[in-house]
Amino acid sequence: MEKDLVEYIVKSLVDDPSQVNVNVVEGEKSTILELRVASEDIGKVIGKHGRIAKAIRTVLQAATAKTGKHTVLEILD
Repeated sequence: MEKDLVEYIVKSLVDDPSQVNVNVVEGEKSTILELRVASEDIGKVIGKHGRIAKAIRTVLQAATAKTGKHTVLEILD
């Protein structure tokens, strides 16, 4: 569910949605979502002063609050 949510949000932001890739790494108490986008789209995902990335992380935390697991979004180059 978290993966689909992040993919949906990011694909609507970038110019090349086919390059969006979300890898899920499950841990005992947390889940890490590794996000990769095309190099020219990285700025669109992070935003000025990281505002867009922070907003995506906030929505992700709200969506996963009931599960009790901590979810982390990592944006990789």
